[in-house]
Amino acid sequence: MSTFQDLGSLLLVRGADELDHAGGTLYVHLHRVAKRLTTLGASDQLVIAGLAHAAYGTDGFPTHLFDWQQERPVLEAVIGADAELLVYRYGSCERETTWRDLAEHRTVTDRFTGTSEELSTEDLRDFVDLTIVNELDVLDHAPAMAPKLRPFLQEQVPRWQSLASPQVLADAHRVLQL
Repeated sequence: MSTFQDLGSLLLVRGADELDHAGGTLYVHLHRVAKRLTTLGASDQLVIAGLAHAAYGTDGFPTHLFDWQQERPVLEAVIGADAELLVYRYGSCERETTWRDLAEHRTVTDRFTGTSEELSTEDLRDFVDLTIVNELDVLDHAPAMAPKLRPFLQEQVPRWQSLASPQVLADAHRVLQL
């Protein structure tokens, strides 16, 4: 089996198909994010992180499939250290401070530990691409959230244009009509 299939099976075992999320279940959402990343030319590492991005919950979706304090090695064993680190950063991100200041400071604040980490250009691009693609999927599949989410993304995405990959940025511009 491939890493993608192994992770998909693990997500099912952990109940991702039983959790409500935009447009169906968390499992379906995770697959849509991974598929969109694939379509946009993302690396295999980013695609697999996209499939697992909510493993530790997020600042916007607190339900978790793995305990970040005890089970990071479990996820790492399936997806690799680099993809797991991206999943951890995404899940642990304290969004309000991080998203507002990301373009200026390149720093992600960890909501679990209260620490901050400055990211390299490559790590920052993967983090921003995953963030944008996730939010676009929520926008596409949760119409009730659109009145608040669309204007927020229309303001936020241009602030991140120097950070995102050209393909993700073009998709965001298309969806958000920027």
